Amino acid sequence: MAKLFWRRGKASTTLWSRLKRNLIMPSPKDNGPPKMADIARLAGVHASTVSRALAGSPLVAKKVRDKILRIARTQGYTVNAAARSLRLQRTESVSVVIPLGHEAAQPLTDPFFVQMIGHLADEITQRGHGLFLQKVVPPMEDWLTELIASKRSDGIIVIGQSTEHSALEAVAGKYQPLVVWGGRIDHQSYCTVGSDNVGGGKLATEHLLAIGRRRIVFAGDIKVPEFRLRHKGYVQALERAPAGTAKKQVVPTHMTAEKVFESMRTFIGHREKFDGVVCATDVIAINVIRALNAHGLRVPEDVSVVGYDDLSLAAQTNPPLTTIRQDIEMGAQKLVELLFRRIEGEATQSVIMAPKLIVRESTVR
Repeated sequence: MAKLFWRRGKASTTLWSRLKRNLIMPSPKDNGPPKMADIARLAGVHASTVSRALAGSPLVAKKVRDKILRIARTQGYTVNAAARSLRLQRTESVSVVIPLGHEAAQPLTDPFFVQMIGHLADEITQRGHGLFLQKVVPPMEDWLTELIASKRSDGIIVIGQSTEHSALEAVAGKYQPLVVWGGRIDHQSYCTVGSDNVGGGKLATEHLLAIGRRRIVFAGDIKVPEFRLRHKGYVQALERAPAGTAKKQVVPTHMTAEKVFESMRTFIGHREKFDGVVCATDVIAINVIRALNAHGLRVPEDVSVVGYDDLSLAAQTNPPLTTIRQDIEMGAQKLVELLFRRIEGEATQSVIMAPKLIVRESTVR
């Protein structure tokens, strides 16, 4: 038969090739539901590569992953999630944890949390995983070791170090799939993603100095690592300020809107002279402006205010808020990317993103 087709020319050769392919490699559809081994054979890769590709692993090159996904769709292959989880001893879910040792009253509806969790959910679900969200408040003994021991997820993303740097350090060497959104602390061993907080604090303060402000205060809780680093940048900028600039001063405040408002009103009531405020977050900045307005002080004519984060609402405030942008969407992408690489056993380095000054009407008109 082969010789007969060969002699009939090019068209017959094509027909023979099709017949040969079907004889040697029948479609999995003809032999019941396709298996992972079938997809691997059609793609010319090992079954473990197919498994990683279907799980969205970054260890598989995008071109190869796209090819495998295309073949799987064509063949009607679906992942048996229960069998896969049992085989790999995985839950196909990720824990997102917000420790609030510094501020138990801070709600998950805080605009920063809402924005960050939204981006994280998008990234995690795109990889076929679920999200387990947990808020941790005092008493907080052993919360992280207990979460790890529960094995309810394949990895953990922690949003903010809060007061828990020691707890994170204690597990970093023993538990690989852990990534933290927060500030980079000297000699830390756990993996973090965050902005250059010192640089951001300097940018905010230097902007106020550049527009002629000379009595600049910092509003925020400097016990929190990220805020402490932002305060450090504020101090560094003041150390290089023009002659006649007032010394550093902190307005200690909690994170909730009403607590910020009360703290700032108390500070204003002490009749301290100031003409600029560097705020640890946008939420703090918005409520600092509320307190200033309540005392009849105009923003920016009397006092200029800078926030930190560039949340979606920052441009909608009255006046629109000058702020330090940290790319929260990119931060969420990096957190998830690093976590999944660590789930696969890869060691990863921390990521520090460059902050950017966004000038709006809360500092200049």
